[in-house]
Amino acid sequence: MTDAPSAFRLLFICTGNTCRSPLAEAIARAEVSRRGWSGLEIGSAGVAAFPGDGASDGSLRAAERHGLDLSSHAATRLTEGVAETADLLLGMSPGHVVRAIELGGEGRSALISAFARNGASGDVLDGPPVPDPFGGSDEVYEEAYRAIDALVHDVLDRLEPLLSP
Repeated sequence: MTDAPSAFRLLFICTGNTCRSPLAEAIARAEVSRRGWSGLEIGSAGVAAFPGDGASDGSLRAAERHGLDLSSHAATRLTEGVAETADLLLGMSPGHVVRAIELGGEGRSALISAFARNGASGDVLDGPPVPDPFGGSDEVYEEAYRAIDALVHDVLDRLEPLLSP
């Protein structure tokens, strides 16, 4: 594939922006690099994030086990301003999508599993949520990582035709 348009911005959303969405962001960045794409901006935010918080210990360890580094992650709160900069907002649970829509993301927001399954068409909430591993064991974080990894790959596969010139 050739370079993606520089204007396309993908934002992953969870609750605190310390577990699921930072993992999705890191996985997507690595996969975009592997695919040789450029110009696709990837970020993450949380509907109840404390700005500047680092990734959770479980997410740090899960990422590290897969060769990814979340040590420099700093949480971002999903605000109207953050939402308006994204071309596609993907939430880990229905509540994240509802909040993104409330903040101006109507028509650009979906549950990650719904988008992975249906692309830009279909019910934006038609899919299972990604369980929150916060406070869980390393095994729980690993399960979340695997689920997010599969979804991110599916999302990028769905986006490829939209990003091709």
